[in-house]
Amino acid sequence: MNTDKALWGGRFHEKPSSLFTRFSQSISFDWRLYHQDIQGSIAHARMLEKIGIIDSKESEEIQSALSEISHQIEQGQFQWSMEHEDVHMNIEYALTQKTKAGLKLHTARSRNDQIATTMRMWVKEEAQKIFTLLCRLQAILVQWAEKHADLVIPGYTHLQRAQPVSIAHQILAYVEMLERDKEKFLACYKSADVLILGSGALAGSSLPLDREYIAKLLGFSKISENSMDGVSDRDFVLDFLYGGASLGIHLSRFAEDMVLWSSSEFGFLELPDSFSSGSSLMPNKKNPDTFELIRGKSTRLIANLNRLCILLKSLPLTYNRDLQEDKEPLFDSADTIESSLEILIALIPELKIKRANCLERAKDPLLFATDITDWLVQRQIPFREAHHKIGELIGYCEKNSILLSEAPESVLSRIHPDLPKVWKEFFDPQKSLDRKKTIGAPNPSSVRQRIAHWKEQLKTINAF
Repeated sequence: MNTDKALWGGRFHEKPSSLFTRFSQSISFDWRLYHQDIQGSIAHARMLEKIGIIDSKESEEIQSALSEISHQIEQGQFQWSMEHEDVHMNIEYALTQKTKAGLKLHTARSRNDQIATTMRMWVKEEAQKIFTLLCRLQAILVQWAEKHADLVIPGYTHLQRAQPVSIAHQILAYVEMLERDKEKFLACYKSADVLILGSGALAGSSLPLDREYIAKLLGFSKISENSMDGVSDRDFVLDFLYGGASLGIHLSRFAEDMVLWSSSEFGFLELPDSFSSGSSLMPNKKNPDTFELIRGKSTRLIANLNRLCILLKSLPLTYNRDLQEDKEPLFDSADTIESSLEILIALIPELKIKRANCLERAKDPLLFATDITDWLVQRQIPFREAHHKIGELIGYCEKNSILLSEAPESVLSRIHPDLPKVWKEFFDPQKSLDRKKTIGAPNPSSVRQRIAHWKEQLKTINAF
């Protein structure tokens, strides 16, 4: 065998153009799959031994050499080569330099089913990492909510003050979102948990491969049932990227709330110096850079999903070289997700709530307009009529430059004769929350129960 040629180069008479080699290589990014690739190759060697394609000595030599290569890579001593295109060929070439038995390893295997298997293994491991980080972030948020369980702030719609809520209730809203994100990554794990190895290039093999044995060795719970679908399927990557895009949206919304809360206009939050920056010109500035970057990086997560959707939409069956482009968005999303979650886990415990400012903002009389409307409804006034009456009252107060809480009794009594007697009771933020009895509302008792629920659930974080 001429080792100067590419491992696939038997039918070619010329070497690849250096321009083509640079253009088509993927080793600059898919080297990250080396651990899973070597695991897959060791399992394949053991299976080839089991069915009699290689003997025990050859199998042992292959496995030993692959372990040596893995160690070299981990120690930074392995020389990756662009001439060998990708992680598979780099490792196989190194293997053939260590033992002639390596020339038999690729029996009944194509890079098509090899990369599909390797990526699934990588995605399964990454989904587990992200799931664990999400659990840790949830636990941090629950602790933060519990610390301020009794604190009332204005809730907002259209970025306008709407009704009183507890700050804990708003924090727990993000815990709920993260729970849905966990479900997406759990689903992604399940969709990736299918063995493709044994599908060959597209049509399986005429050799008696034991795919059940390989699945057991590599920890796959299912085996693909259609070789053409198996080598070209990247739905599991789409699932991962969709989970990342959804998570990115949730993290971006949380970051936006924190940017607003830390602004002078809101004044709910004080940022730690260690996660903020200043201005090169304005000495007074303290900027929420961490949250702004999380908000900005979410665009990468959304774009990476879109990128793979566009890549896949017109590919004929089965494998096409276009699929080489699936890895960079996958790796970028994984890196972005991990770094965003890790920094939030470190940052959130350092945030300081400005309780006095929160309480002051929660006393805005307009926040209680809906409570007053509900009171009228309870006295058999039709909702639309009650809504209109309170709207007119607010207009009257604005026109006369008085607070809603200072509306004169003469005006109130025209709305309902008993309204002046109870008027002042409406403007207590804590009592407003106590009145919210529906499931999922910010009633203090309900919020404490939800905190207890999350604390219990997050004691065990391994869903795999």
